[in-house]
Amino acid sequence: MGRTWVAIPMYNESTVIGAVVGDVLREFSHVVCIDDGSSDDSTEAARAAGAHVVRHPVNLGQGASLQTAFDFALLDPLMTEVLTFDADGQHQVEDAVGMVAKLRSEHLDIVVGSRFLDDRTTLATLRRAVLRMAAFYTRVSTGMALTDAHNGLRVLDRSLVIKIHLSQNRMAHASELIEQVGHLKASWSEYPTHIVYSDYSRSKGQSLLNSINILVELLFR
Repeated sequence: MGRTWVAIPMYNESTVIGAVVGDVLREFSHVVCIDDGSSDDSTEAARAAGAHVVRHPVNLGQGASLQTAFDFALLDPLMTEVLTFDADGQHQVEDAVGMVAKLRSEHLDIVVGSRFLDDRTTLATLRRAVLRMAAFYTRVSTGMALTDAHNGLRVLDRSLVIKIHLSQNRMAHASELIEQVGHLKASWSEYPTHIVYSDYSRSKGQSLLNSINILVELLFR
């Protein structure tokens, strides 16, 4: 049947991480939260909800957290894939289940979530334009015709996880990951996902400014 590890990077998410982990555990039995130097009770809340927790002593960034999660999951010889999932509640567990099923049934190396394959996700016009520009950059740099290169919901087969080595600690890690996938000629597909933007998720950085920061990082790279 396979064993999926769900990787959840978190930074000061104590008010929501318990509910997020609880929702994920309804469908997935193995969850690891990477506490990226939180100053609140995120670690305690995640453990109380049933997750494994690995702690960074200082804040390193989401890219570093995902690499730590990949390394941790690879310690399990029965792990078959890693699913990356945001801690702020914007991802839907039902989408994650569908993505894992697609990866397995089509024998893919990676399935990437996309906000643009259906109309469930509401996006401001300018934010949509910035994300489209980021996707265009990825298409040019990798040859992969993704519609949403910066969606944090994705699932990777173990064989690909072994080969991924993220060096971009901050938001540019998403493009770096896709660039590595392209260079490795990995088999891939997209899956329609519903991203729910709440006041909380926006306060954690899911804003237009964050999208512009992504674009700036890409240009500097």
